[in-house]
Amino acid sequence: MAQKDPIQDMSKEEQIGFHKGSLATLAKERQEMMRILGIVEQLMQMHIKELKELGVDLEKMAKEQTVKKKDSKPIEDLLK
Repeated sequence: MAQKDPIQDMSKEEQIGFHKGSLATLAKERQEMMRILGIVEQLMQMHIKELKELGVDLEKMAKEQTVKKKDSKPIEDLLK
């Protein structure tokens, strides 16, 4: 026996209200996520700045990591 979708049992006005409310909630969630992302980005920039002042070359390290990834074997070969 198939279950009925409760949204289909609502009137058109109720469905519109449900979807509008959902969109409003999701928009607030997205706004909060962007705020958190901004904080994380600020913290990362602070750490990058401090590492540069300590003489750490992050660009060089990133290039070395890229080379290591290219030289590594595919996961399928490692599993054999």
